Amino acid sequence: MGRLYFLLIFVFSFGIAEVQSQELDDIFNSFEQEEEFPLLPDKMLFTQRFLWGENGLLRRSELAPLSPIQRSREIELRRKMLITHQVLGYVTLASMIAQGIIGGKLYNCDNCNSREYNQIKSAHETMAGVVNVSYFSGAALSLFAPPPLINRTEKGLSSARAHKWLATIHFSAMVATNLLADGASESQTGRNLHRIAAYTAFGSFATATLVLTF
Repeated sequence: MGRLYFLLIFVFSFGIAEVQSQELDDIFNSFEQEEEFPLLPDKMLFTQRFLWGENGLLRRSELAPLSPIQRSREIELRRKMLITHQVLGYVTLASMIAQGIIGGKLYNCDNCNSREYNQIKSAHETMAGVVNVSYFSGAALSLFAPPPLINRTEKGLSSARAHKWLATIHFSAMVATNLLADGASESQTGRNLHRIAAYTAFGSFATATLVLTF
């Protein structure tokens, strides 16, 4: 069932990608008729501007000179990076659920013998590594993807806007969860703070995933 679910995600994502590819071809064909067509949007994330802006690192180093052909390649790269970001989001969500189950066992292991406690703690630390790798890899793909051609402005609350707001919350909570990890084994207060940060990260991340899925 799990494999079928991920297969459907891939099919759906790449189906969208094909439609977007045709739209991009139409847009870039207009460059021949309109020389002043803007190659970059007015607004970009600071990470995008640092790499892909008109005076960004990749422009100054001439690794990605700003041109219509180069931008078409960047949009293709952007689509692939965001598809991978989406897939990693589901992987991260599943890993967080598993980590929550293991963490619950660890926190309720007051009567466990040392061997059992160490086994659960080792599993908890291993799963934490999986969550961190998948989460921060997905975040990097989103933050450093090439910018779109244009920034679409939508009035009111939209799924994309909610996703961005929630991203600020779960990113901060993920950083806090890692910083508080050492204190969780030293005191009850440290354990509670670590748990609150972890639950905040999971709740906001799960909601951010769902608002784009549905």
